[in-house]
Amino acid sequence: MKVVVHYFASLRDRAGCSSEDVEMADGASLSALYAQCSTRHGFDFPQARLRVALDDAFVSWDHGLHEGAQVVFLPPVSGG
Repeated sequence: MKVVVHYFASLRDRAGCSSEDVEMADGASLSALYAQCSTRHGFDFPQARLRVALDDAFVSWDHGLHEGAQVVFLPPVSGG
C-alpha cells in the first residue's frame, strides 16, 4: 500500500523533502513506517521522542496504516 509521509523541522532537513510517498506492506504499523524512513534518511531521533499523526489526528505508534494514509512525524521543536 502507498502512504504519504510529511516531515517537519529537523526531519525535513535530514530527509531533504517535506513529503514523500512510501510503499508499505498491508497491515504495517506507524512504528514500522518510521523505522523504514529512519533507515532511508538516517534520522537520529528515537521514536519515543516523536509525536505521530495519522489523517490529522495524533495516534499511538502501534496504530495500523491504510492505503492513502497521510502520516506526519513531529520531532521536538525548540524556539526562542
